[in-house]
Amino acid sequence: MEDSKVRSLVDYRLKVTSQSGQPPVNVSSPPTPAKPRLLDQVRQAIRTRHYSPRTEETYVGWIKRFIFFHNKRHPAEMGEKEIAQFLSSLASDSHVSASTQNQALNAVLFLYREVLRKEIGYVNGVVRAKRPHRLPVVLTRQEV
Repeated sequence: MEDSKVRSLVDYRLKVTSQSGQPPVNVSSPPTPAKPRLLDQVRQAIRTRHYSPRTEETYVGWIKRFIFFHNKRHPAEMGEKEIAQFLSSLASDSHVSASTQNQALNAVLFLYREVLRKEIGYVNGVVRAKRPHRLPVVLTRQEV
């Protein structure tokens, strides 16, 4: 009974507003909440997986650098080629270490796999940073 009264009231309001020259108001559907921004989605995905706050901070930083490297293009528009360009730039232009380059790769792969749900295959053509050669420390007989 109450439901029919509400419907007739809504119909009456729509008819009255359309006769008065005002555009009809859609009363039935509430506004949908806005989709969270990309970096907020990344933070939420990291927190859901109970990663360390420091990991969250680092991954968000690398993802920002990746986006700014490609002139603020959305990552959904990019793929393996752009990832390879970014990682190669880190090694050749920024001269980062191999572990830093791997950290950047893991952050970008997390973005694509866990947030954008886009599977990225093997990233070809990446200039890899050189791992330092460790010389063994050997003592002479006199030093022993």
